[in-house]
Order: sequence, then C-alpha cells, then structure tokens
Amino acid sequence: MPETLHEHALFAGSSVLGAVHTLSDGVAAHTHDFVELAVVGPGEGRHLTSSGERPLQHGDVIVLRPGAWHAFTGCKELTVANCCVSTRALHAELAGLREFPEYRRLLWTDPSAPGSYGVHVTAVDPGAASDAIAAIAALEGHLRGTAAFGRLLGHLATVLGILADARTPVATFKRHPAVATCLALIEADPANAWRLDDLAAAVTLDAAYLGRIFRKSTGLSPLDYLARLRAERAAALLANTELPIARIGAEVGWPDPTYFARRFRALSGLTPTEYRQRSS
Repeated sequence: MPETLHEHALFAGSSVLGAVHTLSDGVAAHTHDFVELAVVGPGEGRHLTSSGERPLQHGDVIVLRPGAWHAFTGCKELTVANCCVSTRALHAELAGLREFPEYRRLLWTDPSAPGSYGVHVTAVDPGAASDAIAAIAALEGHLRGTAAFGRLLGHLATVLGILADARTPVATFKRHPAVATCLALIEADPANAWRLDDLAAAVTLDAAYLGRIFRKSTGLSPLDYLARLRAERAAALLANTELPIARIGAEVGWPDPTYFARRFRALSGLTPTEYRQRSS
C-alpha cells in the first residue's frame, strides 16, 4: 500500500524541511500530514493526483495540503525540489504567513478550492523555478547543520517569496479582525456544530457580510474552511491512529458516518476507508 509521510517521523522537531531530488523512475502514490511544495526543474515526468495525470514542465509548482495524495511516474532525470512545512507550525510559530496575501493564496486558498482535493498545480517561469530550487538546496544544506529557527524561517521566506513574486499578484488588503477571530474560533474547536449565524453573532456582524469578508480573506466561505480543516484533521487521525472510522468522523465534527464519508471524499478524493488503506 502507498505510504503516508508523517511530520513526527520526518521533521525531527523542525518546522521546515527541504530536499532536491533527481527522479529517474517514479515515486509511488503517497500522502502527507504536512504541507508540501514541489518545484519542478528540468527533465521529464508525469504527475498523478485524484484529478488525473498530466505531464510536468520546468516551472511547475505543486502545492499539497495535509491529506492530499500524489505520485510521479515515467520520470527521466527530472529535478524536483521539495519544501515541506509543519502543519503544527502553521497553526503556531508560522501562523503569521497567512497574513501575507500571496502566501495565503499559495499555501491555503488555491489548494483548498472546491474540487482541488487539496492539490494545486501552478507554474512560474523556468528561471524563477531554478531560483526556488537553489533556495531549497540551501535550506537542505542548512538542515544538515544546526537548524536554528531564524535561519530556517529565512530560507522558507526566500522560497515562498520567489514563488509568490513569479505568480500573478493578488490584491493586498488589511484583514478584518472579525475574520481572524472566526479563524481562531473554528481552529480551536472544529468539531463544534458551527453555523454562519453563530460565527456572525460571535463577532457581532451580519452573517452575509461576514461571509463576504471571510471569503475575500481566505478564498473560502467560513463553512467551507471548516470542512477543509475537519478533513485535514480526519486525514491525520486515519493515518496515525487505529480509531474506528465512525469515531474519527464524530471527533472532527461529522457524527453521521455516511455524511462523513461523502464529505471526506469530496475534499480528499478518497473515502475514509480508501485513505486509511493508502496510509497503511
């Protein structure tokens, strides 16, 4: 069965990982419980996800949210640089990255869009891709030594900055404090039966207005954001525990097993059972 790559086994207490690979065969289908950016350099290969299979080009950038799966096939001297970011850190010491519109779009909004199954493929020009690969190589080299957080953050910011600058810019705006409050409420208790009216009442705003500013800030409605968060947490429990599937659904906020299976599949491309089998 395809493996699941686990943060606790790979990150060794760090917030960020980086590695540059030359693929001459393929990489079997696998999932992650962390965020991964894969920058494609020269060579040949194809990329497989829940959405299908496509050829890769120098300059492709693949972003995967936790719980998403992918594979590489038919590779011939294909350069792929991976920059991986701890999910835990994105909710803690790296949470500030979400305040930058370009980073928010790259790491959160695009791969969480409906129908993406947690995977987004975009492209930058080959020169920018090569610069990003060089920055990931520098990160990889630094990780072999003392992984001081400040320097790791600097390497990560360099990689994200190169990729963000090379993509279509997004309009900047100051996030409404009500959106930050709603994000904190949802992330603190995703199993709660949140309704838009509940969140609006918590920040004393009209529900329709809250929905508009939340979508403008995150790319998702509050309830779509909640569903994505639940799916990511369910994916981690499916991969890392032996809890019954129905229990996992209840723990993340979907107590009806049939509804849990339907929602999880819509967001990940797999049923909970299929996801657990791939994670074995």
